[in-house]
Amino acid sequence: MFLGSGELGKEVIIALQRLGVETIAVDRYANAPGHQVAHRSHVIDMTDSAALRALVEQERPHLIVPEIEAIATGALVEIERSGLCEVIPTARAAQLTLNREGIRHLAAEALGLPTSPYCFANSLAELQAAIDGGIGYPCVVKPVMSSSGKGQSKLDSPADVASAWEVAASGGRVDQGRVIVEGFVDFDYEITLLTVRALGASGQVETYFCEPIGHLQVKGDYVESWQPQAMSPAARAAAQAIAQKVTDNLGGRGIFGVELFVKGDQVWFSEVSPRPHDTGMVTMCSQYQSEFELHARAILGLPVDTRLREAGASAVIYGGMQASGIAFDGVAEALAVPRSDIRLFGKPEAFSRRRMGVALACAGATDSARDRARLAASRIRPVAA
Repeated sequence: MFLGSGELGKEVIIALQRLGVETIAVDRYANAPGHQVAHRSHVIDMTDSAALRALVEQERPHLIVPEIEAIATGALVEIERSGLCEVIPTARAAQLTLNREGIRHLAAEALGLPTSPYCFANSLAELQAAIDGGIGYPCVVKPVMSSSGKGQSKLDSPADVASAWEVAASGGRVDQGRVIVEGFVDFDYEITLLTVRALGASGQVETYFCEPIGHLQVKGDYVESWQPQAMSPAARAAAQAIAQKVTDNLGGRGIFGVELFVKGDQVWFSEVSPRPHDTGMVTMCSQYQSEFELHARAILGLPVDTRLREAGASAVIYGGMQASGIAFDGVAEALAVPRSDIRLFGKPEAFSRRRMGVALACAGATDSARDRARLAASRIRPVAA
């Protein structure tokens, strides 16, 4: 049972079905991408503990796979504790990582990992006090619960504080009255290190790493990703050590998207998602097994292969309009770009900055793959259906 059935969940559902698994897709709205490919689907408010528990008791899945933040994670803990089913990777991991407060306390305080300075605030006044009290400018404000960069703002001066509070309030999935403010890290680049906990030849859970994924964000949203991202040997070793430390603590099986800031040989922990990562969509063209296949195999206790096949890149295709149901022109032109492919997600409603698809491309070098992915994405034109 997938709790959240967007484009990432859709791809994992497809991967699981290829391995003979029955799938159930759950989301807050009808005809979500995962609904279109699952064996059965449901629409509920997943933050409603009673509704979530009732659906689990009705369907009796062997596994629950959370895909979004807006879930009653306390209900997942009780479901797992009662033996009703297994939560992937664990209910504790879902509870900690789907809330920036829980994971930041774990990483910085319990595990002692290097992070940016941070504070939490429950009001505009508390936010201003946190900035004035030591966080300083520039800084970044995020809701404690959001996905894909929603509600995130970079603040350069006091003039930005009020608007950042409003953006965070509107962009948060749950608990819109609390934000995290982080001191800005002067990094060279940021990566997603896809980290897989899967059964190895020993029969025990082992940790595997994909090649690092570089990505470009605009206003907190991922717009491009590429693999591999070049790193120094020291930075690579530090990134893997941080990723293993946090994922070992979270436990369970599956893929984790560990986000890290890198400057020279220095590495800082940023966030972790206990599921495939949006920047990892590049792996659909760059790896022998995509992040979705890796997640499916790890969940089922099957062998995994994290090897890179060749350099690849992804570029986001936005809706560009507010419309219920859209079509896409330029598909043939996009696919005429050498070594390119596209994924159109099938979301039933478009917004100007809603991610409606992604272009993928491979090449002999990362920069060439990025050029091809951007070109393919630019040729797709959403139109009113």
